[in-house]
Amino acid sequence: MNFFLDLARGIFALAFTLGIIGFVAWASRRYLPQLLARISAERGQRRMSVVETLVLDPARRLVLVRIDNEERLLILGEGRELIEPRGPESDQ
Repeated sequence: MNFFLDLARGIFALAFTLGIIGFVAWASRRYLPQLLARISAERGQRRMSVVETLVLDPARRLVLVRIDNEERLLILGEGRELIEPRGPESDQ
């Protein structure tokens, strides 16, 4: 009889723990994005932002980044980054 009480207590504890984990996961998915947006809005204007990304293949992607009203094109992948060449002809 004691074995069944211990088993029931263990199952109840496991269900309770999984319920708490599920509730925290649900609450974080529901409320965390708004909280993070509010926190980042309080920091002020950001100087850098990602404008657009384009996946070329599973190993590479193009990322268009705006830094201080200047857009730069980056190629990311395979452990290296390539920034678009910048010369006198590209200044407009």
